[in-house]
Amino acid sequence: MPSRLKSLAAAASAAALAIGALTTVVATSHAAPAAASGVGGNWYAAAPYLMPLDNDPPDPGAVMDATGLKAFQLAFVLAPNGGGCSPTWGGTDAVSSDTAVANVISAIRAKGGDVSASVGGYGGTKLGQTCGTPEATAAAYQQAIDKYGLKAIDFDLEEPEYENSAAIHNEIGAAKILQQQNPGIYLSVTTAGTTDGTGWFGKQMLNEAKTQGFTPNNFSIMPFDGGFNGAAAQTSALTNFNSILQSTFGWDAATAYAHEGISQMNGRSDSGEYFYQSDFQTVLDYATSHHMARYTFWSVNRDRQCSPPDNNGKTSGTCSSVPQGDYDFTKYSVRFAGSNPPTTTPTPTPTGPCAAPAYNNSAVYVGGDQVSYNGHTWKAKWWTQGEAPSTGGSGVWQDEGPC
Repeated sequence: MPSRLKSLAAAASAAALAIGALTTVVATSHAAPAAASGVGGNWYAAAPYLMPLDNDPPDPGAVMDATGLKAFQLAFVLAPNGGGCSPTWGGTDAVSSDTAVANVISAIRAKGGDVSASVGGYGGTKLGQTCGTPEATAAAYQQAIDKYGLKAIDFDLEEPEYENSAAIHNEIGAAKILQQQNPGIYLSVTTAGTTDGTGWFGKQMLNEAKTQGFTPNNFSIMPFDGGFNGAAAQTSALTNFNSILQSTFGWDAATAYAHEGISQMNGRSDSGEYFYQSDFQTVLDYATSHHMARYTFWSVNRDRQCSPPDNNGKTSGTCSSVPQGDYDFTKYSVRFAGSNPPTTTPTPTPTGPCAAPAYNNSAVYVGGDQVSYNGHTWKAKWWTQGEAPSTGGSGVWQDEGPC
């Protein structure tokens, strides 16, 4: 999200203090958190972003108690600042030796919640830029999945990475591999928003996903810091993005909305746009009425009132710069999770006239069964459920060619 580079830079000097503050909130543990039983997909779809090590993070348990929230989107997993293909938090804290974020996750899970990890973001060096191949990129992210028992990941693909076609190839390829290797994992892809929906690089990213035959739980745009001001501009962008999804993947409008999400910015944006509680409500009404797949925002760290409330007309990484009560904006995420639970991902519409029935992620298939998926006909070699047709994975599916 466009606020992140400034947020990360401003918070770098306070990282040690933030880590210390967090470890006083949660019990110190040097073990990785136990894998969660998971929360519903509606909570991963509504999880707002939280920087657990920077920008004066609030106590997640207090947020949960005050709002009813059950999931957070932890940001950001990046490549090491010095280069390499191993996951870190913010480019500095290696996932392999982390205890601070693990403690945060444990505390959230102890209260019946869960987390998703967001990889990428604005600024920093991304693993897709340094790992070289989709397979190596996926292996790096798998380390974080295994370390924390993750059931959800957000691929936040934006500047400068999404201008690098090789890096985007690696990221989309890694997401596809993770989808195959971790059945049932919740995957979102977040990218920049424009008044037309998304820009040239966002469209190229969608085309890369189409080329690789990858369909996440949702593609989300961030309609802020791009000439937006208020909910009307945002819902207009969502309508335009829906048309882009239709034209790219051959979906009808309803299927496109079922794969579409929004990530907002609460309060004052970096470019001086303002989004108030009433704007969040209007966008929530749009999202629920169109049965959209995701509704989130940047960030919980900012979901509190500044002093003075307008922060002297400046944008902050730790408060919203608008009048508000604590966690006013987080409560809209909770409402989305309760009112519009996207429990399943609709099957992508085939790109050609396929005779075989469309693949259904919840159906059971046995050897010889045929399905259509992403414009190809596939035949099951043996019993399978929940593994989308591909040439990878367990090898259960045989590609019988385009329809």
